[in-house]
Amino acid sequence: MKEIQTYKDAINELETLASAMDGNEVSIDELADKVARANILISFCEAKLRDTETAVRLNSSESIHNETKE
Repeated sequence: MKEIQTYKDAINELETLASAMDGNEVSIDELADKVARANILISFCEAKLRDTETAVRLNSSESIHNETKE
């Protein structure tokens, strides 16, 4: 399987998987693998969002702290 590089790549692949499953393009034999891949992609996206949220909070906190020093 292709390594996930970016949030955008993961979202694009999730959209492709969802479209294939909605369009009945996935056989029952492939379904379990597609669902497993979707779970990996979702976990990757959730981790990216958490990391980004943490970084934003830290930067906001540092900005506020620096402003109060001045």
